[in-house]
Amino acid sequence: MNLSQAESEAGPSAMDSVGASLRAAISRWELAVWRQYQHVLDKWTPHVGRRWVGLLVVALIYALRVYLVEGFYLVSYGLGIYILNLLIGFLSPQVDPEILDAEGPTLPSSVNDEFRPFVRRLPEFKFWYSITKAFCVAFVMTFFSAFDVPVFWPILLFYWVVLFTLTMRRQISHMIKYKYLPFSSGKQRYDGKRASPESPSLSEG
Repeated sequence: MNLSQAESEAGPSAMDSVGASLRAAISRWELAVWRQYQHVLDKWTPHVGRRWVGLLVVALIYALRVYLVEGFYLVSYGLGIYILNLLIGFLSPQVDPEILDAEGPTLPSSVNDEFRPFVRRLPEFKFWYSITKAFCVAFVMTFFSAFDVPVFWPILLFYWVVLFTLTMRRQISHMIKYKYLPFSSGKQRYDGKRASPESPSLSEG
């Protein structure tokens, strides 16, 4: 009787030990996969042109898929709204100029001022990565009929065009009001007597 009680007490402990070992193995495997995934992303970071060409290929594959199945227009509309939201973050400065308006202009107003590069609210790599991931998710959704909601797609297209026009007009008005451009390439830095082209440096953030 005592032996059976000892075996019954040892059983759950052994199962708990096996379960803990299994969870630890799964955690190590997930960590290894995540590190490999991050390593691949880090290798792709400097290849801007190739990344955007790859995104164009993904977008064309998705558009072809939607065209062939003649559906999933609501998924495409949601994808378009998401990309528009990302675009606004990509074109917007990291710090709202309205907050810094009391501190004076951020662009150089004299030869003694130093050029401040444009810092995006959404960096270029995150912008590309988010759009690519969104297209991949939308592409997978086209294989599930539950997401194929019947809608009149010209109305959705009209709504999106109107929303895009209004949003971009507001963004351009914001750029004109606070005198900034969402690009830093080709600009100059003022270093005293004369302006010289800004040279890229890996140490600059």
